[in-house]
Amino acid sequence: MTDRLVWLPFDPSELGDPPESLRYEVVDPTHEVPDSVGEVRFYVPPYMVGPRVAEVLSRMTGLEVVQTLTAGVDNVRAAVPPGVTLCNGRGIHDTSTAELALTLILASLRGIPSWVRAQDRHEWRPGWRPSLADKRVLLVGYGAIGAAIERRLEPFEVEVTRVARSARDGVHAISELPQLLPRADVVVLVVPLTDETRGLVDAAFLAALPDGALVVNVARGAIVDNDALVAELTAGRLRAAVDVVDPEPVPEDHPFWEAPGLLISPHVGGASSAMWPRAHRLVRDQLHRYAAGEELWNIMSGDY
Repeated sequence: MTDRLVWLPFDPSELGDPPESLRYEVVDPTHEVPDSVGEVRFYVPPYMVGPRVAEVLSRMTGLEVVQTLTAGVDNVRAAVPPGVTLCNGRGIHDTSTAELALTLILASLRGIPSWVRAQDRHEWRPGWRPSLADKRVLLVGYGAIGAAIERRLEPFEVEVTRVARSARDGVHAISELPQLLPRADVVVLVVPLTDETRGLVDAAFLAALPDGALVVNVARGAIVDNDALVAELTAGRLRAAVDVVDPEPVPEDHPFWEAPGLLISPHVGGASSAMWPRAHRLVRDQLHRYAAGEELWNIMSGDY
């Protein structure tokens, strides 16, 4: 078939050599929905998936594939019509998110924010801070991003424990968290937002951590109970570094802004120069597989 329509959020020339057997339109449905909406077979939504993106899916009566540019699909999964294949952006953000996770860990442990504030005040403030070396790091969520984080942690002389939904060789089941948390100096959250993980990091989860532990969230904000985290931070027992919060952006009067021991980055885990080359490679490969009738990568099954 040579008339199958693909909607892309960028010019197809960015893909290098997309299949010539497909035809392409560059569309951002948050600005305009073309009349060709009913002809779309393969849809790549914009990176920032908002409500308008989800709404347009119901109008794509010929849709066969949705390929997101995000690792998480919680913003769009419920809107994908039955029978349509949903693929996530696994591999696009591994590098960027892993870099940020390591940055948040090091910045929080070594007190980088306090040095920046002291520099703004023209103050010289030396002091002792904990090292990442010799820490026990618990990776909660061990997919592609979790593995990428582990690779970057290896040179830092840490002990890494892996956790996923189901146990497998070298990976603990999420049901084992009550036994694992008391030994964790650093907990890195990399799980997708699902019914199982929403509110996973609650008061009991946090209470199980040892004094001085660091919680790092590069997953989704709703995985963490905000009130429980603020209580632990206010007591000075735990620290946290988060790239994601719920809601986003953080409201002006939210207690996070004043919470001691909290470092916030504004959901920029994937937003680096490493993103687009990997996004273009994945989309190009998927389109070639689609055009050839081959099985696609990253079909979502609910696993993490």
